Amino acid sequence: MGKNILICDDAAFMRMMIKDILTKNGYSVVGEAENGVKAIDMYSETKPDLVLMDITMPEMDGIGALKGIRAKDPNANVIMCSAMGQQAMVIEAIQSGAKDFIVKPFQAERVLEAVKKVIG
Repeated sequence: MGKNILICDDAAFMRMMIKDILTKNGYSVVGEAENGVKAIDMYSETKPDLVLMDITMPEMDGIGALKGIRAKDPNANVIMCSAMGQQAMVIEAIQSGAKDFIVKPFQAERVLEAVKKVIG
């Protein structure tokens, strides 16, 4: 049975690219959110095995959404994605409970490696 994943990124092409990588490798994408507020709502509705979360988004950023999701579910699996290799954001994401961090532009292999590491 494929694992269920929620994708959260404000860029539609990034969501499409990630979804393509995941579905070709046997994962199910149960939802797509374009900001942190929607990601928290969708997490409650879809209860995914994993969330792939962009950091920089409108309305609520990925770190705020990560904290919101983990407040509802302390065992939530979240992997952060960002184009900015800013050390402070990476550290804050990990301290807030992110299981891994992927820097954009990413390779399909790196996405799959991170996903497999976290949920198998």
